[in-house]
Amino acid sequence: MKHNRKIIYLAGFLFSIPVALTAYINSSFLENYINAYYVGILYVIASMTTIFGLLGMPQVLTKIGNRSVIFLFSLILFCSLVILAFGNKNSIVIPAFILYFISLNFIVASLDIFIEDFSKNSKIGGIRGIYLSITSLAWVVAQLISGSIITKGSFQGIYLLSALFMVLVYILFVLFLRDFKDPEYKRVSISRTIKLFIRNKHISKIYLINLILKFFYAWMIIYTPIYLHEYMGFTWDKIGIIFSIMLIPFVVLDFPLGKLSDKIGEKKMLIVGFFIISISTLVIPLIKTQTFFLWTLVLLFTRVGAAIIDTMSESYFFKVVTEENADIISFFRNTFPLSFIIGPALAIPVLLLVPSFEYLFFVLGVIMLCGFLVTLRLRDVK
Repeated sequence: MKHNRKIIYLAGFLFSIPVALTAYINSSFLENYINAYYVGILYVIASMTTIFGLLGMPQVLTKIGNRSVIFLFSLILFCSLVILAFGNKNSIVIPAFILYFISLNFIVASLDIFIEDFSKNSKIGGIRGIYLSITSLAWVVAQLISGSIITKGSFQGIYLLSALFMVLVYILFVLFLRDFKDPEYKRVSISRTIKLFIRNKHISKIYLINLILKFFYAWMIIYTPIYLHEYMGFTWDKIGIIFSIMLIPFVVLDFPLGKLSDKIGEKKMLIVGFFIISISTLVIPLIKTQTFFLWTLVLLFTRVGAAIIDTMSESYFFKVVTEENADIISFFRNTFPLSFIIGPALAIPVLLLVPSFEYLFFVLGVIMLCGFLVTLRLRDVK
């Protein structure tokens, strides 16, 4: 079990590098092919396609197995990254981006199943904390190098480097976990899965909390790079440094928070996390100067709150499900693509109504306060 977990930790790290390298540049890259206002719409289309795909994941797992799912979608992600690097027409780039978005979400859900299977008879919070810390370290490393690559070269270098890491992920699964035995995945209809989420208060509330957090990530991923680069005038190398420092809380806090959740439960820390993330997000539009230290500090605090919420929501959810519940896990993982539907769908009318771009962050701060209210009604589980 420990050896297999180490393989998945390494796979999570290698996979998170290309995800992190591309996450904060996708919106700016896509602006070269479509209008900035339509970038959000493209995320909506990619997200809707992903959600329908994830709903069919239990059937795919039953037919080909989880290890084959990793092989398949690692290959698709590799191809889509190469196409994004060399594609020079919107008719090529847009479909490639949709494939990129679908495949990375499938890989995330697949890795979840591996981690859950290799966590039997162990402390879920601690193991999830280690995994999140390792993947978060990949995000910090990626942000350190992404800004300098863009400054010295172009977006093409980012996508090609990301494709190289997907080759490493593919090779890792070729060499290891050959003896992995898939659990008997429970095939439950979509309607029954939704009813289960609604009826089970533990699952429904943590799902909503996770959706609110992923909504925060979606808005930050799409609009923060645009705001810092286009409106505040930061260069990409400075943005890369800001983002790398901003992500440090995920590396430092995830493991101890996971251990803490096994001792005291998740509710108290979720309340603290939403309080921090709400206040720090509401401060963002109040910053009117291009002050590197100030921007770094405020964004750092937003991620302190996010790291707390992320670890606690993951720990809570995987305490109430098992790896056989592939339908529930894949439905839970649709919070990420779903947030990319709700986020742009809400942001577009907000941008039309408010006088300036920074008001998006006021709205985001208020939404984070809603997460605070939901958490107050949550009950801890053992």
